[in-house]
Amino acid sequence: MFATSAALAEPAGFPFTYEMFEHSVSHLDLEACPDSLPQKDTFCRAAIQNEQFHVFAFSYEGDSPMVGFATFEAEGLDTLLK
Repeated sequence: MFATSAALAEPAGFPFTYEMFEHSVSHLDLEACPDSLPQKDTFCRAAIQNEQFHVFAFSYEGDSPMVGFATFEAEGLDTLLK
């Protein structure tokens, strides 16, 4: 009675690539990714907003899709940036 329809299925996601990120997010390049993010064949970028560091990990493979994300509190950041 109820047919499965592709139109009713959840849409498939698409990767957020480094190229998309680079053109849309002001960021800092990191020399290394934090331990909590993927380490193999990755590079990381950080954005600062609302006294937090938002770290994005991207793969070196293919179109460099995002493969990880973490947020860290930036307590004391104002002292470091003066």
